[in-house]
Amino acid sequence: MTRFIAAALMLTAASLPQAQAQIADSATAVRPILVGSAAPAVNLTTLDGKTTTLSALLAGKPTVLVFYRGGWCPFCNLQLSELRKLNPDLKAQGFQLLAISPDRAEELARTVEKDELDYTLASDAKAEALQAFGIAFKVDDATLEKYAEYGINLETASGEKHHALPVPSVFVIDAQGVIQFSYVNPDYRTRVPQRLIRAAVEAVAAGETGRPLK
Repeated sequence: MTRFIAAALMLTAASLPQAQAQIADSATAVRPILVGSAAPAVNLTTLDGKTTTLSALLAGKPTVLVFYRGGWCPFCNLQLSELRKLNPDLKAQGFQLLAISPDRAEELARTVEKDELDYTLASDAKAEALQAFGIAFKVDDATLEKYAEYGINLETASGEKHHALPVPSVFVIDAQGVIQFSYVNPDYRTRVPQRLIRAAVEAVAAGETGRPLK
């Protein structure tokens, strides 16, 4: 029987049977897709505004898939920059790096330029992937008003009115499109340590998907 890497989930909801294609009421109420599941078939938009699919971007390659809130989020920008530093090591293990956010394509282009990124970003403006991975939640009105005070407008960023964001997440997906590791934390200020990503990637690359990560 195939054994999978133990997921580093920060949510009690992770024990639920499967992710639901819906937008949760809060970050702590999301129901992430489980390790061992196939990566969902969803549509995305490329940097140049063309429609593509997640499977096309995975292209049969082992992938570190990152979901981030948007280019307006300082914690996300820091994470994206740190991932840029990690990317050479991922490539050496045969992995590609893919980051998805609800930002529309034009916003992604600004993020790539601002953070000097050398890996692929894709837009999930309609929150299709966010819901399929079970990490979408609706931002409440009070938070939207607070964001507005800082000049942040989620409708402008995504071009949509769903007011949905992802709980910041990282999924390691193998060449067969199976999720082997996940980290989902409702506290947007806490991102997965690079050492944990390295350990997950090394385990998948070595076929040791049953061993505990340190």
